[in-house]
Amino acid sequence: MATEVEAWTTALEQDGPFGSGDADKPYDDDDILNEAEVNGNWTPQEKALHEARLKAKAKRRLRRTSSRDSTRESLSEAGAEQAGDPTSPKGKVGTNDRKSRMGKGRGLPKKGGAGGKGVWGAAGMVYEMEEPDAKDPNYDEIAQGETVYATVVPELDERELEKTVNPIVQEYFEHGDTKEVQMLLEGLNLGHRKFNVSSLAVSLSLEGKASHRELTSRLLSDMVGKVLTETEMARAFDKMLKDLPDLILDTPEAPQMLGQFIARAIADHVLPMGFLDHYKGKVDCDNARAALNRAAVLLSMKKEMVRLDNVWGVGGGQRPVKHLIKEMNLLLKEYLVSGDVTEAEHCLRDLEVPHFHHELVYEAVVMVLESTGDTAVRMMTKLLKAFWETGLITLDQMNRGFQRVYDELPEISLDVPLANTMMETFLDLCYQESVITKQLRDACPTRGRKRFVSEGDGGLIKH
Repeated sequence: MATEVEAWTTALEQDGPFGSGDADKPYDDDDILNEAEVNGNWTPQEKALHEARLKAKAKRRLRRTSSRDSTRESLSEAGAEQAGDPTSPKGKVGTNDRKSRMGKGRGLPKKGGAGGKGVWGAAGMVYEMEEPDAKDPNYDEIAQGETVYATVVPELDERELEKTVNPIVQEYFEHGDTKEVQMLLEGLNLGHRKFNVSSLAVSLSLEGKASHRELTSRLLSDMVGKVLTETEMARAFDKMLKDLPDLILDTPEAPQMLGQFIARAIADHVLPMGFLDHYKGKVDCDNARAALNRAAVLLSMKKEMVRLDNVWGVGGGQRPVKHLIKEMNLLLKEYLVSGDVTEAEHCLRDLEVPHFHHELVYEAVVMVLESTGDTAVRMMTKLLKAFWETGLITLDQMNRGFQRVYDELPEISLDVPLANTMMETFLDLCYQESVITKQLRDACPTRGRKRFVSEGDGGLIKH
């Protein structure tokens, strides 16, 4: 038994773990095992192991034989091509050949010859007419005929509309040019939200000054028929009537102001004449009812006027100079009667003419020169000091007002002989209260005095 195991082990060492399969060996492991079988000493396990080894060895031999044959064939084909045309690039080993060099497959090109780099498709394939691509390097724009370029502006949504229109309206409050606003709005794609332009303009003016509301009324009048229709204007005011509860939070006087806007719009033919009749008996909101009543009252009072031009007053630089001078004179006279500095300051701010405040200084100084007593001097000094401390009247406006009085002082002296004396007294008091500078006080012209005939002079005029 030991002899059989030793013989079997020796056979395994000679064959190796995978078997060499060389034909020139003098002895084969099958011969050793067959010899053991002849002796009749095999166990069932050894017999099964012997059969498995025979099958594995047969498979290895078959695999080695097939690979050798395929390699030999491919090398013979390559040699034949080289012999045919040694100068041709195809004479080299087929590096660009699409056929498999692994000896597998049928040797046909992939995708039937329609695939691979630089291939335009299979033979016989018909291509349809394709549209020219502008990104094609060979694209010829002139050969394509007339080209039409169109700018597509996307429609603004509600948030973008508000973000775009608000700066336009705020800028309009500064320059007051309605044509520029129309030009800017025409460049926008407002779509079906076009009516929101007028509602946004009115909402912004409610938070601003009276001059802003006057400019907004003019803007609505100029836009109707060009940018917006009467129907769209009516839709905008209807929206504002519904939004009055929210507008009151920022502007408590919103119902009265909106009523004035409606009355002015109807008078300017921005809204149809029957706009108010449409709401009779159909309004439940108290704020909207107050606005409509305010508009009805204004229209009934001014029904014979073509326009309600003064519904907002005339604001700022739009007012005539004579009107501003009249308002300032009235302001100073009321102050001399009441002595209310706060009310005078409020009235001056409402005029909205900071560039014309030098006129107030001029009128105040002239009133002091024409007055009798010290009351006007003290009150005007107090008023000018209050305006100076609050910054309502700037240094430049203060200097210009006093300088105008200096220039006209000779003419004023013809009507008020004591104008020079009173002027010096008023200047000293203003300088003590820090209303004017020392330089401005010293700039006041002085009149040369003449000594006339008096007793003991011998009738001679002394200079």
